[in-house]
Amino acid sequence: MSTISNINELKSALGKRLLVIDGAMGTAIQNRNLGPDDFGGPEYEGCNEYLTVTRPTVIEDIHRSYLEAGADIIETNTFGSTPVVLAEYDLAQEARRLNREAASLARRTADDISTPGKPRFVAGSMGPTTKTISVTGGITFEELADGYHIQAAGLIEGGVDLLLLETSQDTLNVKAGLEGIDRAFAELGQEVPVAVQGTVEPMGTLLAGQDVEAFYTSLSHRDLLWIGLNCATGPSFMTDHIRTLASLSKFPVACVPNAGMPDENGNYNETPEAMADTVGRFAESGWVNLVGGCCGTVPKHIELLADMATGKPVRPGIVSDETRVSGIETLLVDDEVRPAIVGERTNVLGSRRFRRLIAEGSFEEAAEIGRRQVRNGAHILDVCLQDPDRDEASDVSDFLDLVTKKVKAPFMIDSTDSTVIELALTKLQGKSIINSINLEDGETRFQTVVPLARRFGAALVVGCIDDDKEQAQAITRERKLEVAIRSAKLLTEKYGVPVEDIIFDPLVFPVGTGDENYVGSGAETIEGVRLIKEALPGAKTVLGISNVSFGLPASGREVLNSVFLYHCVQAGLDMAIVNSEGMERYASIPDEERRLAEDLIWSQGDDPVAAFANHFREKAPKATSEERLNLPLDERLALAIIEGSKEGLAEDLDEALTGRSPLEIINGPLMDGMTEVGRQFNANQLIVAEVLQSAESMKFSVSHLEPHMEQSETTVKGKVVLATVKGDVHDIGKNLVEIIMGNNGYEIINLGIKVPPQDLIQAYQEHQPDMIGLSGLLVKSAAMMVETAQDFQQAGISCPVLVGGAALSNRFTRLRIAPEYDGMVAYAPDAMSGLALANTIQDADERAKLKATLDSEAESMLLADAANRDSEDNAEDVPPAQVKHDFAIPNPPDLRLHVLNDHPMEEIFSLINPQMLYVRHLGYKGRFADDLEAGESAAVELRDSVRRVEDLVLARQDIKANAILKFFPANSEGQRVLVYGSEDRKITEEFYFGRQTQRDGLCLADYLIPQSSGQVDYVGAFVTSIGNGVRQLAENWMAEGQFLNAHILQALALESAEAFAELLHQQIRQMWGFGDPSGTTPQDLFRTQYRGRRFSFGYPACPRLEDQEQIFRMLEVPANLDIELTEGYMMDPESSVSALVFHHPDAKYFNLSERDIERLETEIDQR
Repeated sequence: MSTISNINELKSALGKRLLVIDGAMGTAIQNRNLGPDDFGGPEYEGCNEYLTVTRPTVIEDIHRSYLEAGADIIETNTFGSTPVVLAEYDLAQEARRLNREAASLARRTADDISTPGKPRFVAGSMGPTTKTISVTGGITFEELADGYHIQAAGLIEGGVDLLLLETSQDTLNVKAGLEGIDRAFAELGQEVPVAVQGTVEPMGTLLAGQDVEAFYTSLSHRDLLWIGLNCATGPSFMTDHIRTLASLSKFPVACVPNAGMPDENGNYNETPEAMADTVGRFAESGWVNLVGGCCGTVPKHIELLADMATGKPVRPGIVSDETRVSGIETLLVDDEVRPAIVGERTNVLGSRRFRRLIAEGSFEEAAEIGRRQVRNGAHILDVCLQDPDRDEASDVSDFLDLVTKKVKAPFMIDSTDSTVIELALTKLQGKSIINSINLEDGETRFQTVVPLARRFGAALVVGCIDDDKEQAQAITRERKLEVAIRSAKLLTEKYGVPVEDIIFDPLVFPVGTGDENYVGSGAETIEGVRLIKEALPGAKTVLGISNVSFGLPASGREVLNSVFLYHCVQAGLDMAIVNSEGMERYASIPDEERRLAEDLIWSQGDDPVAAFANHFREKAPKATSEERLNLPLDERLALAIIEGSKEGLAEDLDEALTGRSPLEIINGPLMDGMTEVGRQFNANQLIVAEVLQSAESMKFSVSHLEPHMEQSETTVKGKVVLATVKGDVHDIGKNLVEIIMGNNGYEIINLGIKVPPQDLIQAYQEHQPDMIGLSGLLVKSAAMMVETAQDFQQAGISCPVLVGGAALSNRFTRLRIAPEYDGMVAYAPDAMSGLALANTIQDADERAKLKATLDSEAESMLLADAANRDSEDNAEDVPPAQVKHDFAIPNPPDLRLHVLNDHPMEEIFSLINPQMLYVRHLGYKGRFADDLEAGESAAVELRDSVRRVEDLVLARQDIKANAILKFFPANSEGQRVLVYGSEDRKITEEFYFGRQTQRDGLCLADYLIPQSSGQVDYVGAFVTSIGNGVRQLAENWMAEGQFLNAHILQALALESAEAFAELLHQQIRQMWGFGDPSGTTPQDLFRTQYRGRRFSFGYPACPRLEDQEQIFRMLEVPANLDIELTEGYMMDPESSVSALVFHHPDAKYFNLSERDIERLETEIDQR
């Protein structure tokens, strides 16, 4: 049978039935226990591809075994036969011959077994090589393309029916492979079909970051024989990815999984029956056209897959006219996203700052501009580096190498140089957009650029410009439509461009320059958009919005841009090139300004340009300092503190110094301001962030006045020693106390974190403070405060002690800490309460009243506690919970350690719970998310403050998100959780958890199937951390008086660690095979609307922090992450989270009572 007839037969078979690809070549070779001599000598041992010439009968026997098992397609023994890989064995020069001979061998074997009723086919296997452009580096696009060219040519010469780029981990490698294949076709004058298979890692993406949707989108421009997934995992984990691919692909879909994942001994444990059953469900669902086996599969797997495939439905290709582009992530340009925002600030022709950074060679900082554009709402990033004074190609190469590591969005390549466009396309994994082509010089631009779009995969911006001598740039709506229709006809009919890959730019002209050619051009553009969308509904439209306001007053440009954009979108505009960081909200524009803008767009009224310009030239500044200047001096000073403003503050302080001493100013109007701040905070009129801004103004004022003070003068109201107790690393609350009290007249000695009692005693003896403040977050810290109070008592200290922290309560303070200490112990729930208590303590009369109040509270609580204990002692224990296990245990994809370094922080920021960050940490009053959506100024300003800190964090190298996770086989036995090292049930770790004696009688061990069942269950474990650089940066900012930034940074780091935990837990559910349903929102995650739960030590269901030691051993944390455990078993840095993850569908959070915790400790002591 000739190659052409074979190919026709193959395509016909694909349309009629489910085809079966062979199983693992590597596994089959391993199972033959070959020695060095079989490989041609020790220097070639491990080079399976060389066996084609040294032991051809072995390879032929493997091919035959799969064909006899029922495979329709066998793959050549050439997975690593590129010169890139063969060079490791000094065989690069043999690449073409090895591919040719491997193909000939497979061809002969397939032809021997082929029958008219069941023809057999040969796929030329082309693996990913050992290098990836996007991840490992060390190789260029051109070098990879050359290597694949040699491999493809040899395979075609040997007689393969198709070429298969498989186990693809980086879409840039695939594109280089396709480029090499095209070169081989050109050299040989012969073509064969091409198929591509990607590899989705257990974390849910290809190694280089794309998910299945982005992978498909990036390759959908090719005429592929099929697209599919192979390797990495077993079939169960592929479920969601295969379903997604099947819902998108116009090509046939292949599913070629491993026989599960190797266990710790390297064995694959997915049986042929189990694999056929799972893949069979895919076939029954109509998701696949081809099935086969990868690592660990043997002929029996293929035999059962072939049996399963008989009579299964043939999946039809998906017909779609959707416009999709991609970077690492995919963007579907449809009505739901309209208008897609194209960030314009990474353009040397439009941004002076970006141009300056590029000229200086500050590419890292320039790339941060791109990151900020996307973070602030851009769906696509426009990149233009056409500086006539620089080497555009070199700048494009350097910039894209950096920005692609920071931005997941699709890119728009903005250049007039086709060689630069080609270079850019070899740097981008995804399906980009080329900006732009037009008919200004006839079809010249089409002829040079369109082939690049078809070759690499890109959509095209088509300007409404042609070679008309009267009006080349289409200004009127009719000309815009005329040019668009002409361009669309050429592109679709002559150049083969799908209409959905065409994006028309109807052109925007400045409406306020006075140029008569452009009077009313804004309205023409709006109507031009409407006409093009009506005539060519499959195409998309884009506009460079800011051109419309060129030449107008700066204060009015964003208003006009916003109004113009609004009307363009109403007319059908799909995409808008704008500055995503400086967009005015249309709804917030006053009616008068909206009318002025519309008059200018439609050229209405006597002189709309003058009316618009005059209004915005005369527009008053938002903040009026005149009103402030009319106030008396003391009121201005107090107001600066209350408002947290430094505007004019230095001048006012200098004026005040002409008549008063610095101390009088501080203790007078400035302290009056701080007192009012405290009053407003306690009355819920100020939030923490605003209090910190007031503290910054106070710090500025005192610093300004200090040089004028006499050496003997002091502003100190009292001295306070602050510390986070031994074993505890949490200092955000303590630092907040330092800021508030330090700017209200108190001298603060901050001893830091993990401070043992002896250090506190030494500090007391050295500094003789008026009071001591102790902070701690978790239950164990509260117990440490009891011990610290006991040590104070023994040391003869009796000064007042203020305590605070999340695990503390007034009740615990009165009943557990205060009885151990003769001095006063007072509980402060927050920093402002601490200030109020300090002020009370420093006033002798008020201090006596406070002591009487505390003593009275303690007496009442003691009586109530005694009554409660009697009640608890008399209450019968509830029986242990009977948690059912009547469901199939989900198998994880592997039992390997997964270490994630430098995970994208933007992805983590998007999963931060706003209630926790903005309300709990930053003290926002009300429903933050709702207020932000409504445009409430307080919410917007606070969000902007957080965004600024986020941007600073993103630009730093010492603040990174890192994590580690792993699945473990496990069982329960009573209250024990038994964790195994492997499937052999050898116990490597054991947890003993407490059980509720009341309520539901729950224990964490209930969520795992008992060991007595004979079945093995699984538990997940992870640790996340947000870098060691947070604490030092926060301390630096505090020293500089940037109190709000310092507090936001610490809160952001804590909540980022929690958000990373949320993200990892979501990933774990997907890896476990029960991913969240489509449409799951962050709000759903915050409400725990998913299967399973994660439990962190130190919290109510598992309060013993000592168990952290075991999870650190299980995950080999010290060897992989820069986190350590303190003496008190807390993680340092504090922005870290650890958890055990249970998959049980009925798992829920619960609390152990104090009595339950006491019983747990007793039981552990007795074990």
